[in-house]
Amino acid sequence: MSGPECCSNPPTLNPTGGAGHVDNLAGLRTYFNGSPNSNRALLLVSDIYVFVCLLRKLADKVAAAGYYVVVPDFFHGDPYNPDNSARPLPVWLKDHGADKGFEASKPLIEALKAKGVSAIGAVGFCWGAKVVVELAKNRLIQGAVLLHPSFVTLDDIKGVDIPIAVLGAEIDKMSPPELLKQFEEVLASKPGVASYVKVFPKVSHGWSVRYNTEDAVAVKAAEEAHQDLLVWFDKHLK
Repeated sequence: MSGPECCSNPPTLNPTGGAGHVDNLAGLRTYFNGSPNSNRALLLVSDIYVFVCLLRKLADKVAAAGYYVVVPDFFHGDPYNPDNSARPLPVWLKDHGADKGFEASKPLIEALKAKGVSAIGAVGFCWGAKVVVELAKNRLIQGAVLLHPSFVTLDDIKGVDIPIAVLGAEIDKMSPPELLKQFEEVLASKPGVASYVKVFPKVSHGWSVRYNTEDAVAVKAAEEAHQDLLVWFDKHLK
């Protein structure tokens, strides 16, 4: 199930970047930004690299739009390291399966509710998309966006009955356009479920959070995806 695209273009990890702050939430080291008094929260579930600088930059952008944003470290300080040949991705995933991320999300969501949050959405990137689709299937959130998802199956999508958007890449073996088309067809058969599926041309897996900031075309594609997710939640997370 895992493939090299999950590991492509690894970011420079920066545990101190971003305009927000890091604190503990439900036992997880978490990056926060936005007003804690907001009644709308967005949970950003990372790819296998977790605290990437560009993901924090996106979290800051989302917070500026009025959301209370949380980015947990589901890997407990142990992100995937492509330079560690003794621990390839399949081995690393045995310690950090998406099922564990899903279970760890439950007390985190309860903690947000305890803070007065009444509407919670979640965004999943690559590995994180599997966590978010499980949250959606169990109706633990009110809206979802999946970006270049990994490990998400057609049966997963069949089990979703909350507003969901899927943003994929044209060049992606983890979720190729053909699979995204099937996702779209399944979701279209549910007239009571708001859905949106979009394939971004000429981009690869991970493009929304692992892009070259000096490449204007790459930046434009990433920012378009960011805007799409903001528009989605502005419409469906009340």
